[in-house]
Amino acid sequence: MKIVDLRCAVIGRHPIVRIVTDEGLYGLGEVEHTKGYLKPWILHFREVLLGSDPTDVERCMLKIRQRGSFKPYGAAVSAIEHALWDIAGKAAGVPAYKLLGGKVRDRVRVYNGSVRKRRTGDNPEDFAAQVKWMMEQPEKFFMIKQGIGFHSTMKTSVDGFHYGIGDNSGFHGAMTQGAISPRGISHMLECVAAMKEVMGESVSLALDCGPGWMLPDAIRFAKAVEKYNIAWLEDMLTGDYVPWVNPQAYRELTTATSTPIHTGEQIYLRHNFKELIETQAVRVIGPDPADIGGIAELKWVAEHAYMHQILMAPHGTANGLLGLGALINVCATLPANFIAFEYPSASDTWWSDLVTGLPNPIVTDSMIDILEAPGLGVDINAEAARPYLKEEDAGFFDAPPRR
Repeated sequence: MKIVDLRCAVIGRHPIVRIVTDEGLYGLGEVEHTKGYLKPWILHFREVLLGSDPTDVERCMLKIRQRGSFKPYGAAVSAIEHALWDIAGKAAGVPAYKLLGGKVRDRVRVYNGSVRKRRTGDNPEDFAAQVKWMMEQPEKFFMIKQGIGFHSTMKTSVDGFHYGIGDNSGFHGAMTQGAISPRGISHMLECVAAMKEVMGESVSLALDCGPGWMLPDAIRFAKAVEKYNIAWLEDMLTGDYVPWVNPQAYRELTTATSTPIHTGEQIYLRHNFKELIETQAVRVIGPDPADIGGIAELKWVAEHAYMHQILMAPHGTANGLLGLGALINVCATLPANFIAFEYPSASDTWWSDLVTGLPNPIVTDSMIDILEAPGLGVDINAEAARPYLKEEDAGFFDAPPRR
């Protein structure tokens, strides 16, 4: 079997990769909806992959893996890898998880991820109302993750929140950072107390915090919330769109508190998790299969973390319904350090009419059944999707011309 074409179309806001073979099989991969600009970067891998056997996934990846980087550029490599596993599973007639070593669970646990309600403000009562709404959703999430601090609008809405640098770049993920004022710390603690008052012990609370904190503030806050039994504090020092790791600073934070510290969504490749894991710099890691370099890369990191007693909670908020197929397949295979992954829902409501293969409802009691169809288990209804294609991508779903 050989690859005869690699295509990319931006459908809605998501770049979708479609790899086509000479035997008529194809594989799909999806990039999260904030990265529509990556289409040319994806297509530049086309020539090097033409003629390759897509079922030799690792051999294909050796040709392109070194061309990726920290978020966002790892997304191009990751989506191609997903499409290769989709083909490999279809060629073998088995779900992709079978080729990753087989499943160890029949259902995978998720937390709220993209299921959120916009707050009307940044006061404690607004945070309490928001988590109450999320607790009432039909998915019955066992845990809710809430943005706070620099990962929320309070960094600008709360007067005198911090003393640092503001963000007027216009870019998603650009950091506002600096020392947080006593008023800012107190305000965050009041918001946490209000959320826990609503949630009690029936639903866990995780906090997505940054990046942008200075280490003394991170330690002070982590120690102050120990009494609330928070699931984790995420990306306080580095994180979304930060192209470095800083394990030493994370280790100082981790050893200063009993509150679990989490990072990893922006990190590309297992090599960049090595020091975080081997120095016990964090208690939880959260690589994204659509940014780390693919689902096999994520599994390698999860196994290494398992040997070091570090928990695993993959990121995935904006990965879409095709990306959900990749998350389900890889998380079915992960060892016992797996907690849950961040649930990506449709970025536009019409995606639910395009993607086939998912259960209805998708999430029940915070769990998703493993997909048993060959490959990643999900597909796009081409006829339903054609109206959403741009003119330049009109042939995206067509068979390749004969050579």
